[in-house]
Amino acid sequence: MRLLVGYLGLLCVLLTMVGPAAIAAEKYPFQDPDRPIEERIDNILSLMTRDEKIACLGRSPSVPRLGIVGCGHVEGLHGLAMGGPSNWGRNSPITTTQFPQAIGMAETWDPEVIRQAGAVEGYEARYVFQNEHYYGDFRGRRVKKGGLVVRAPNADLGRDIRWGRNEECYGEDPYLCGTLAAAMSHGLQGDDPKYWQTASLMKHFLANSNENGREHTSSDFDERLLQEYYSVPFRMGCLDGGSNCFMASYNAYNGVPCTVQPILRDVALKQWGLRGIICTDANAFRQTVTDHKYYPDLKTAVAGTIKAGISQFLDRYDEPLREALDDGSLTEQDLDDVLRRNFWVMIRLGLLDPPEQVPFNHIGRDGETEPWNSPKHQSVARLVAQKSIVLLKNDGKLLPIDKTKVKSIAVIGPSAAEVFLDWYSGTPPYAVSPLDGIRDKVGPGVHVTYAADNTNEVAATAARLADVAIVCVGNHPTCNAEWGKCPCESDGKEGIDRRSITLEQEELVKAVYAANKNTIVVLVSSFPFAINWTQENVPAIVHLAHNCQETGHALADVLFGDVNPAGRLVQTWRRSIDDLPPMLDYDIRHGRTYMYFRGEPLYPFGYGLSYTTFDYSNLRTSADTVAADGRLTVSVDLKNTGERAGEEVVEMYVKHVDSTVDRPQRELKGFQRVSLAAGETKTVELPLSATMLAYWDVNAGHFTVEADKIDILIGRSAADIALTKTIDVKPDPSASESAK
Repeated sequence: MRLLVGYLGLLCVLLTMVGPAAIAAEKYPFQDPDRPIEERIDNILSLMTRDEKIACLGRSPSVPRLGIVGCGHVEGLHGLAMGGPSNWGRNSPITTTQFPQAIGMAETWDPEVIRQAGAVEGYEARYVFQNEHYYGDFRGRRVKKGGLVVRAPNADLGRDIRWGRNEECYGEDPYLCGTLAAAMSHGLQGDDPKYWQTASLMKHFLANSNENGREHTSSDFDERLLQEYYSVPFRMGCLDGGSNCFMASYNAYNGVPCTVQPILRDVALKQWGLRGIICTDANAFRQTVTDHKYYPDLKTAVAGTIKAGISQFLDRYDEPLREALDDGSLTEQDLDDVLRRNFWVMIRLGLLDPPEQVPFNHIGRDGETEPWNSPKHQSVARLVAQKSIVLLKNDGKLLPIDKTKVKSIAVIGPSAAEVFLDWYSGTPPYAVSPLDGIRDKVGPGVHVTYAADNTNEVAATAARLADVAIVCVGNHPTCNAEWGKCPCESDGKEGIDRRSITLEQEELVKAVYAANKNTIVVLVSSFPFAINWTQENVPAIVHLAHNCQETGHALADVLFGDVNPAGRLVQTWRRSIDDLPPMLDYDIRHGRTYMYFRGEPLYPFGYGLSYTTFDYSNLRTSADTVAADGRLTVSVDLKNTGERAGEEVVEMYVKHVDSTVDRPQRELKGFQRVSLAAGETKTVELPLSATMLAYWDVNAGHFTVEADKIDILIGRSAADIALTKTIDVKPDPSASESAK
């Protein structure tokens, strides 16, 4: 079912509500910003009626009688979504800055630029929410557009490249995904110690990476994989990035729908100390009855949902909730227990405090120009896109193109003349296609021709007559079809998993290459593809994701050498769909991800090339032993041995040598994107704490550092290790007891 039904949270309904300045004359304790937050929330709950409490379990926790104006949700995986194919702007779209899809943002391997993107998005969300210009009509009512709870990042792990929503994730590795999720959350929320710019609400907790049957299927795996893999990005987003909100997923985990899974309380609330909103996905509360068949009726389901820890419903819930309250299945105290987390978020956003005390309240006021039209926001979009581009192959140094030596270029393919947007995109203020970017880069001195396909041999002819052919192929992020349909088997999207990983458009690549050996393939895609023929034959290949308004400029910057590419892949690209375990097998030990796949990938996790070369040397550690509560520094010397400046991503993996429990063949535990001038050498330092080496002790119920030896592996990808050093790990004193 299309999620638009559940996303009315895009509109923060104000109706006749008034702001804090117009609150009734009586002074309530909750109005005092100097009081402790929990004390203020206690006061709010004590003043509310039952009906007001029921209403505040919806998308906007507002109490007009008390002058409390809350806010709703907005989508924001790669830019504030107030338009786009899914019509988030509700027939009056607002243009906003659009970045590459999340999978592309991850391929930057650069937490700082992800933080910058989050900061841009958070600023624009504040601007729309606080600017008096952005009102609209909803069911005959005048409503305020936007919201300050941003549904981003998606902290789900891309454990299977057939997943239809692969574009929304940061890849297959928990440490990388967690680091980037924390960076995005930090950017959205800002640096102020008291107030948030926006609230980061992560999606979808947990193990939600199949679309077909997601409303009733169960993701099944053991407790160690829960703690060591699937929950890691959410934990890091919360503890490292400051996100205190998330959305529960549609699927079940070990037979229990995630909407009511005990891990909501046992892991998120108790272990991590999460204090904010936990919401359902659209219609997920009702699906516990209709699809999962977990509850016999909606009254029982609503009681179970609230007792599990859900504090907001993206669903119709009020009638069964009243029934549950009337018969004692729920009490008002049960409502209070979850509602306090909604109000905690509203207070952190500054919505209950005097405007002059909230540092973000100036945004969108006093005639400020639209930020998405500013050079600052546009330059961040271009920077992220530049850093996201991955050079997959460059035989014969066909790239970068010397525009002083070419007279004609053929730009070919279905992805060449347009920037495709996805379901969670907004409407960008402009969009530069690959064709536009190339034409802008070369100017009138180079003849650029265009062909969308090879109908009547037009693509082959254009390629044959050009000095260089650039063929842009890939998937269509909405399948170029209405909801629920994907005519092309290798395409996927929300609700539909891929049936193939073979690129059908590779036939166009073959035709172009046959006409011109100087062919460059630009793969613009949401997924990895098994482009085996292209890799074997075509001399140059680059990969980038869809959606960014600066796609064409960034691509041209790389193709013509103004930017040296340094993006890295965040998933293992397989040669065949036969290399993948069954879609619903969530035990990654059965050959999933670089950690357990023992075959030969087309491209390994962490892979990416450069126009220059780098040499690694002198791997050392600050100590040869690390204690269970200690940490050390791993250092390596990196030299740019080429003739042009460039960036290298130094990747640090660990391999457990003497572990007493099953461990992956290697695990990413650190990385750093480093810029070096030609001939320059830098010492790169990566921290490694013993806690990063722990495993989840099922018997003890906590992470344990065991006596072990580990190999520290420094390299260019998970499959290209340049240097290795072995260190000893001293055990946690409790490890021997828990092992008995």
